[in-house]
Amino acid sequence: MNHSISLTVNGARRDFVLDDPRVTLLDLLRERLHLTGTKKGCDRGQCGACTILVDGKRINSCLALAISHDGADILTIEGVARGDQLHPVQAAFIAHDGFQCGFCTPGQIMSAIGMMQEAQAGNDPERIRECMSGNLCRCGAYAGIVDAVQEAQGRMDETNQRRSA
Repeated sequence: MNHSISLTVNGARRDFVLDDPRVTLLDLLRERLHLTGTKKGCDRGQCGACTILVDGKRINSCLALAISHDGADILTIEGVARGDQLHPVQAAFIAHDGFQCGFCTPGQIMSAIGMMQEAQAGNDPERIRECMSGNLCRCGAYAGIVDAVQEAQGRMDETNQRRSA
């Protein structure tokens, strides 16, 4: 039995027919849309390499059934930059060497963006580490990741203050 769903992926509405209701968002993104920036790491929700934003909240896409998110707004790493303009989190990761091999980087960036949108961490390094603890880095670039998140959070706070004034 086929199931039809619609998703908005990186700003574009996409319709899908699923022949298997067990298709995960991760597999749908990678195999049907060829959005391979979202990584398949452990495939058990333990590493965070597959982190995406669904309706503005971060999730492990390897654990999320696509059929359960019919109508959702999905943001992947491919949809974060605006043309040549990097997202502040992406720019901060580069500036602070918040990556080494790069495998976990898309999930780390998506988690950081989600954390900031959720107003979870502020500028507290310990709180950032706690909020990002579901995203593992095999290379140990955690110090650079925390510094990058702090810088990006500071930039976003400054932008929000200017808009409020």
